[in-house]
Amino acid sequence: MQVAVLLEQCLAPVPGGTGRYSREIAAALARTAPAGSEVTGWTGWHRDASAARVAGVGGPRRLPLPRRALVAAWERGVGPAPRADLIHAPALLAPPRRRTPLVVTIHDAVPWTHPETLTPRGVAWHRRAVGYATRAADAIVLPTEAVATELRAVLTLPEERTHVIGEGVTAALADQPPDADARAARLDLPAAYLLSLATLEPRKGLDVLLAALADPAAPEVPLLVVGQPGWGGVDPAAAAAELGLPPGRVRVLGRLSDPDLATVLHRATALVAPSRAEGFGLPVLEAMAAGVPVVTSDAPALVEVGGDATIVVPRDAPSALAVALRSLLADDTRRRALVEAGRRRATAFTWVTAARALWTVYAKVLHRRA
Repeated sequence: MQVAVLLEQCLAPVPGGTGRYSREIAAALARTAPAGSEVTGWTGWHRDASAARVAGVGGPRRLPLPRRALVAAWERGVGPAPRADLIHAPALLAPPRRRTPLVVTIHDAVPWTHPETLTPRGVAWHRRAVGYATRAADAIVLPTEAVATELRAVLTLPEERTHVIGEGVTAALADQPPDADARAARLDLPAAYLLSLATLEPRKGLDVLLAALADPAAPEVPLLVVGQPGWGGVDPAAAAAELGLPPGRVRVLGRLSDPDLATVLHRATALVAPSRAEGFGLPVLEAMAAGVPVVTSDAPALVEVGGDATIVVPRDAPSALAVALRSLLADDTRRRALVEAGRRRATAFTWVTAARALWTVYAKVLHRRA
């Protein structure tokens, strides 16, 4: 079986969680490929496609159109497509369904549940892309039951073609690198800190976290913000100053390499994920696997992934978040319990498990199309 995995999201200006998913699932598919099967990555035309190069995966091979032209062509049902026995689009950018079977991963229902957290153009494009996938794809992959429930409220999901398959922890983040102490010194990591790991955009609720830190009930520890700017002009440092937080209370580290990220993640006092909406929540899983206590909002996907191993507070409730953080940091016994529960919970999610489930889906799709 020749499987083509679209890795265009890896080359996006802000790859985000879907870029991470694309790379990790492609690598896991290659590691678990049945005898006689191969996985090849495909992208649009880029002079440098090295960011889409994945160990064990062929390519990346480039289609003869750049990203913008490729999107325009595929929206009109025309344009080039990868050559393979089956195509998997791990993000919503997918070719027209022709003779080659198509599998599409839909990561969330945000364009319907929280359209205000996206641009109007983004809402329109995502709704069209999700609608196309539900109608045309031979199989639809969703990361959580929460996303399935949210999508069923607004769309008709073909049950026989819908599969809930979770995600996993990046191997590079499972442990600190050998030179972690030197990296920590270079990054000037404090002895204790809260960590936000998310793209800087309204959906992630960073404004709620900053407001919580400004609450008198909040613990007086710094917040480190890791993530690329998305849309919406989210500026954590400026927002912190407006809230009256002292200089240094909030530090923006931007996008980090995996070794730096592993160092920052493993040494955090707690990860805070106050998102308004999520499809899975990779940082929550990564933090649990790293032995870091996690506080999340009550976004359904985060609750599902965290199980009983996280502290959950209502969305858009800074005061409740401040109290939860103070309580956590003041209680060593509770932190240790959360660490143990988180590590146990994280073992239920691996990229290998996800890849094996996908190979089963691919085989069923090909059998139906035979």
